[in-house]
Amino acid sequence: MYDVYAVREDFPVLKEVVYLDSTATTQTPIPAVEAMVEYFYRYAGNHGRGAHRLAREATNRYEDAREIVAHFLNSEPSKTVFMKNTTEGINLIANSYPWEAGDHIVTTLLEHHSNLLPWLRLQKKGVNVTVVSPDREGKIDISSIEKAFTEKTRLVAVTQVSNVFGSIQDVKNITKLAHRNGIKILIDGAQSAGHMPVSLKDLDCDFFATAGHKGLLGPQGTGVLYIKEPDALDSASVGGGTVSDVEGYTYVLEPSPACFEAGTPNIPGVIALGKAVEYVEKIGVSEIEAHEIKLSGETAKRLSELEHVEVYGPEDRAGIVPFNVRGLHAHDVALILDQTRKICVRSGHHCAIPITRFLKVDSTVRASFALYNTEEEVDLLVNAVAGLKALVS
Repeated sequence: MYDVYAVREDFPVLKEVVYLDSTATTQTPIPAVEAMVEYFYRYAGNHGRGAHRLAREATNRYEDAREIVAHFLNSEPSKTVFMKNTTEGINLIANSYPWEAGDHIVTTLLEHHSNLLPWLRLQKKGVNVTVVSPDREGKIDISSIEKAFTEKTRLVAVTQVSNVFGSIQDVKNITKLAHRNGIKILIDGAQSAGHMPVSLKDLDCDFFATAGHKGLLGPQGTGVLYIKEPDALDSASVGGGTVSDVEGYTYVLEPSPACFEAGTPNIPGVIALGKAVEYVEKIGVSEIEAHEIKLSGETAKRLSELEHVEVYGPEDRAGIVPFNVRGLHAHDVALILDQTRKICVRSGHHCAIPITRFLKVDSTVRASFALYNTEEEVDLLVNAVAGLKALVS
């Protein structure tokens, strides 16, 4: 197991707060931040748009990052597209797939709005959508997905880890089920990549979208979209960098990934993402997973022992613990923890209103863990929440 206290030295803000909101965004390590600074100070040029030394250096570093990320996800660089976040990647699929009226999509009530709203919007084009419900612990029964299939089902869209429950879905077997029925599958990996081992060749999914600023430890404004068969899609955006030729009223697109990356990309962000992924690889994602699961399991167990606290989600959770303090609104709990103990947790519906309502609440408090959190921070959180009993007695 790695030395968590040595790791914390690469995240200066952790000296100031107890940061338990890594599901929203992780902190970015010093080497990744330094990579962005180096870009601006030493070789700030545009990607793929010049022969001079700065442009060449920027392009090479950007494409090096693509190689790093593709290797980390056990993918191929030509199928690894850089986006600004998970949301943009999912919307690219929704807007690029050749839908026809009457087509059918199966998704779940667990989804973040980013993996729900793009499919619901397609109903305006005559695409039908079925939303499958989980059990009370946030697990999807694979048979319920199969029962939702019709002859017109073209896509299953499902999260690997729920950002509300922390529940882990059996996406490998869901993928096998979809493919046996001739259906493509998109996996939302925003809460899995970097938090647990992910092999896209092993999963064999058709699309996988994730964020750079979560488990991969990269900066905001970066994301990754894996497309198994790029030629099956139309490019949602065209313009600079996407075409190999334009003549008259016709144009020829570049092959993937260039055809999906219109305009000047987030060059320093992507380069920093590459450095951040190298950082995760050096520590070991399996070790990170074990560490986060240990912390979240201990947190859930100890919070559930408090009579004024209700904890949600399964025992076999990822590094996410949602809870409520009876008699206090989630936002009030979060503010009290911040103002009295400098503990940063998330409160609200977590961009997943349907599944929050499924719990029959309007919001929850969410503590979420990353590679840099400690058992001492678990103690601080549990003791602080225990102290809230005086406010609700």
